[in-house]
Amino acid sequence: MEFTTLNNGVKMPMLGYGVFQIPDLAECERCVLDALDVGYRHIDTAQSYFNEEAVGNAIAKSGVPREEIFLTTKIWLSNYAFENASKSIDRSLEKLRTGYVDLFLLHQPFSDVYGAYRALEDAYKAGKARAIGVSNFYPDRLADIASFAEVKPQVNQIETHVFNQQKYAREILAKYGVQAEAWAPFAEGRNNFFSNEALAGIGARYGKSIGQTALRFLIQSSVAVIPKSARKERMSENFNVFDFTLSAEDMSEIEKLDTAQSLFFRHDTPEAVEMFVGFIKQRGDL
Repeated sequence: MEFTTLNNGVKMPMLGYGVFQIPDLAECERCVLDALDVGYRHIDTAQSYFNEEAVGNAIAKSGVPREEIFLTTKIWLSNYAFENASKSIDRSLEKLRTGYVDLFLLHQPFSDVYGAYRALEDAYKAGKARAIGVSNFYPDRLADIASFAEVKPQVNQIETHVFNQQKYAREILAKYGVQAEAWAPFAEGRNNFFSNEALAGIGARYGKSIGQTALRFLIQSSVAVIPKSARKERMSENFNVFDFTLSAEDMSEIEKLDTAQSLFFRHDTPEAVEMFVGFIKQRGDL
């Protein structure tokens, strides 16, 4: 395993296991147990995934000491504003069956961001979070909160994959000492990701799959990754990315795949705000 040291000195594994879109609690618990058995020690969940309880149960049952696991969760929009966010932090800790998480993030850059972030700062000072940060913050929003918040974010989790490499965003993150972390490192299979000829050709030179090659590219680009799979054999494959190093030529070839465009949606449009407002109305308070 390779690690990155966050701007507060906390070490975070560069590879983790994400549980997005695994709302069934029994299935999620099984997946996390499998991931921990494979060797993952970084688990990423969120209030909006509706599976924090399953993650907490799996960690408790796994036999892996809590201090060996880097656990991440995120505050959802409907829990923003200082008081609501503070209460939601405690609820998350209760569901996760732990007194602290290793990383607590704001999930989206909308609504009362500063009230929610102040709650994270208080949790950080109280030892309820070893590190705090944000998710889906574009460079201007990241620079804003990094400049004016009392505790600088340690991590920004953003859409990052070979087709959207976030080069400019990563420059700004590096400027402020914030670690980039990729959600959707496989682009969720979009743009024919798993049949990409360039990735397949490069991977073949190392005896690696397209997915392994893409993960290795991001890790060598100093981007932490949290791939998700419900199959244990695929979890093992995704975990096996530390026994090879892409050459400079291979890195350059993969860099050419970058379109600098989201394959999902942008977070800086009125339509994006309206979409998340719709989510909150449909799902109700968490």
